[in-house]
Amino acid sequence: MKPGDVRLLILDVDGVLTDGRLYLSEDGTETKCFHVHDGQGLVLLYDVDVQIAVISARASEATRQRLQELGINEVILGCDDKYAEACAVIERLGCRWEEIVCIGDDVTDIPLLEAAGMGVAVADARPQVREAADWVTPSPGGRGAVRDVCDWILQR
Repeated sequence: MKPGDVRLLILDVDGVLTDGRLYLSEDGTETKCFHVHDGQGLVLLYDVDVQIAVISARASEATRQRLQELGINEVILGCDDKYAEACAVIERLGCRWEEIVCIGDDVTDIPLLEAAGMGVAVADARPQVREAADWVTPSPGGRGAVRDVCDWILQR
């Protein structure tokens, strides 16, 4: 796959857009840490007409707020079957799997990585995810891995 072939980027949240840690206050409020470089990379993709979809098994208000700030409209949180949700997004957007880059970090992401034109694992992904991926980012999840992929796509 070449950078100019990419029409859609699908990514996970926990362990990809974040470092995978969850911070819970005494009252149960969840907070997460997102890297601004990753966010800026995603925003830059809009300038080259690459669409973005986020599919996560966990529902989180912190995640919802961050993705809204970034202008990401294709957001599926709290889903049990990431592959089925990805198929629905792809059909809705009129894309083909070979035009898609998927980024993941854990075993639930493997079906997406294997189906995509390019499957990407973050540097600190589980070993079996790194093995299933076409590329492993130099940066870990939540600390620039998404920007690594965005910068590659922006080489068009």
